[in-house]
Amino acid sequence: MRKSTLAAGLVVALVVAGVAVAHGIEGAKTATAVSGTFSASAGNVSSKTCTTADGKTVVVTNGTYTGTAAGGSGLAGAITLKARSVVNTTDDIGVVTGGYAIKGGAKGAFSTVYDHGSIAGLATGRVHGPSRALVANVSATFSPTSGFTNGKLGGGTSGGSAVVVASHGCKTVAPAHQRVDARGTISSLSATSITVAGVTCAIPSNTSSRVNDKFKAGDTVEIECAFADGTATLVKIEGRRHR
Repeated sequence: MRKSTLAAGLVVALVVAGVAVAHGIEGAKTATAVSGTFSASAGNVSSKTCTTADGKTVVVTNGTYTGTAAGGSGLAGAITLKARSVVNTTDDIGVVTGGYAIKGGAKGAFSTVYDHGSIAGLATGRVHGPSRALVANVSATFSPTSGFTNGKLGGGTSGGSAVVVASHGCKTVAPAHQRVDARGTISSLSATSITVAGVTCAIPSNTSSRVNDKFKAGDTVEIECAFADGTATLVKIEGRRHR
């Protein structure tokens, strides 16, 4: 069983195998084993990325996932899950928590441990009114961007790992901004690129005509180019216009 550390509030999740039982918890008169399966695809999803003090990359995703559940009474029908995942993508571990609702059936909350694409944990809720409580081990294959597959409530769910989520602080990752400047004679100029002092930059299509109208090979200029996806693109040019 793995033990790892993430950035957030302190949470310890321990997962054990078992079955789901339905009815009142305290003072219960009966306990009935139930089981179900589910899958749900991602709908509205938003993510943000940050880096912990110890250099781990953490992705926090909030999403709504919809699909179908099948199983015993109260566990069959259209299912909607609203989930928040906090995943240390460096080590591929984390936590996934949220709420679920099966149309005409069970609804409640779940708390799980995420470990290399799988979740396992506990779901609680109500089935057909407040007098029937659901407590179920839950497991599934999970991707924050695509959803839940092979989901199980009771009925042989997978056991899982334990993680400790600690407050180490997390800084939002800002994209790196790189640029290159060159000053000298234009050695090459076309509709798509410009070369100055050995530096070649792509010319955006919306500025190509203006640049070629104002400048020609041999002119002395100063250019500024920004890097994006490995390509230098012209963002500024100043110098003597040709006549």
